[in-house]
Amino acid sequence: MTRPVSTSNLLALVATCTVLYFHLLPAVFAGLAVYVLTLKLARHLPPNLNRFARKVALGVVVICVITCLTSVGALIWSYISSSMAITTLMTIVVDTLESLRKTLPAQIAESLPETIDDLRQQLVSLLGVHVKKISVFGMEGIKFLAHIILGMVVGGMAAVHHFNEHDKASPFISALRKRLGNLAIAFDKVVFAQVKISGLNAVLTAAYLLVILPSFGVHLPMATILVLLTFAVGMLPVVGNLVSNTVIVVISLGVSLGTGIASLAFLVLIHKAEYFMNARIVGYEVQATAWELLSAMLLLEALFGIPGLVAAPVVYAWLKAEVKAQGIL
Repeated sequence: MTRPVSTSNLLALVATCTVLYFHLLPAVFAGLAVYVLTLKLARHLPPNLNRFARKVALGVVVICVITCLTSVGALIWSYISSSMAITTLMTIVVDTLESLRKTLPAQIAESLPETIDDLRQQLVSLLGVHVKKISVFGMEGIKFLAHIILGMVVGGMAAVHHFNEHDKASPFISALRKRLGNLAIAFDKVVFAQVKISGLNAVLTAAYLLVILPSFGVHLPMATILVLLTFAVGMLPVVGNLVSNTVIVVISLGVSLGTGIASLAFLVLIHKAEYFMNARIVGYEVQATAWELLSAMLLLEALFGIPGLVAAPVVYAWLKAEVKAQGIL
């Protein structure tokens, strides 16, 4: 291994630890999303454009990608903040837990949230500090959004720079670009694989909540919102499914004990099937087995908490690609 490659690997390791330690993962993921999407769209540009026209076209593509991502995020946040759906859903969960509290042993009942604020705080603790930052207005919220926007701008600039001539670049700069290229490929594979898994989970959940249960005369409250919640939080590995499944089972118990048991059994069946699908989809994309990904998730979660858990599949896929590229495996 040459010195420039070794140095670039060391810098990549330091950068990864820094991002996770200082909770910059959302900004980095936003930048990588812009970078990857811009490169994908840039492939469809006419190949005979001159240098200036190509730069202008790339700039337009970057602006369009950032605008689309920002608009989608703003629409989702606007829906969550302005709609009563989430508040109603949390109210139903709290009311159901209150009714269950009377039938459960005292030690278990004491651990259940008593109010919506208690439930929100437990969800915040489970999902990590970034959910709390999004929901808090003021300087922390502004700083978080600024990180996201800055990350997207940096990702767009890096995408435009990707198409510049690199013949005169030094070996060290070339090595750094290679590290970025491998990271982008790993991010592309893992994140889009996670979208497939989350979509599959949402479709199966929708079939159960909107088709199977109604066919037996059982109509769960807020079923459509539960499907949307399942898809949204399903983007978070492990933790997301835990949140959506817990909410579905609790609301099912509010309908009847039999519905709660049926929901629990169905969700366990779904995730047994998803375990193999996850290993097949993500494992195939990054050439890794399920135990490798789980081990990486456990290790990074122990070191960096929830951000490490979320970043683990991407980081491990990146690491494995680097090892293979350098002929170690």
